[in-house]
Amino acid sequence: MVELENLGLAETNGKDGKHKIWNLTTAGQKALADGNELPARPKASTGAKAVRAGFGPHGLAVTDTILAYTDTVLRGRREYLTDWQVEVNHAIKQTGLSFNTDAVLAVPTKTSEVRLFELDNGTMSQALLAKEVWDYERYAGHRVWEGARGTIGGTYPFWQRHRYTRSKTFPRLHVVLAGKAEHLLDNRLQALTAAVQGITIAVWANTLPRLQGGEPWYEIGVDDPHERRARYPEAVGR
Repeated sequence: MVELENLGLAETNGKDGKHKIWNLTTAGQKALADGNELPARPKASTGAKAVRAGFGPHGLAVTDTILAYTDTVLRGRREYLTDWQVEVNHAIKQTGLSFNTDAVLAVPTKTSEVRLFELDNGTMSQALLAKEVWDYERYAGHRVWEGARGTIGGTYPFWQRHRYTRSKTFPRLHVVLAGKAEHLLDNRLQALTAAVQGITIAVWANTLPRLQGGEPWYEIGVDDPHERRARYPEAVGR
């Protein structure tokens, strides 16, 4: 972040305790928008306004997650981080589904262009956290018709045609748990694993302390496009 500050792309805007709160400058936002194909973020849970609204600790934890992922998971590998955005909205107008992803990291591979990150800083109920994870399956399962109304045609995944067009598989979701003692995070991880059993998207979970220590992820969901297609067989609005 200091390097971005020296380039005039980032700035500090207050503190949360001893930690600086970082946000992109106007030039940084423009550079981010011009330099990648991810949708522009509607808002970010960083900066002075977010701190006053109570999102400061969450924003810091998201930043810590991105740094830990790049420092431990990506270090020494062929895959590398080319960009990132926070608070990225995913919405399907026809169904009313809408949610924000805490962070989207551009890590291009042969099958996927991004990695999705959800962070729970110990503030959500277990039921709400599980619902947020299932929302990703609902988003991945939504299909739309190709061709004009009244013509004969097939359906295709909404996300693959309108969002992550270079991805062959739905991006893997990474759930990171933070904000509580390690034994409590373990309890939340076990509860989440049980709550999303049978989900048809790839979901990896970890605690922030373990991620920072370079420990492996827990695979709690496996990508299964065939089962997902059976679960969400009809496109809405035809």
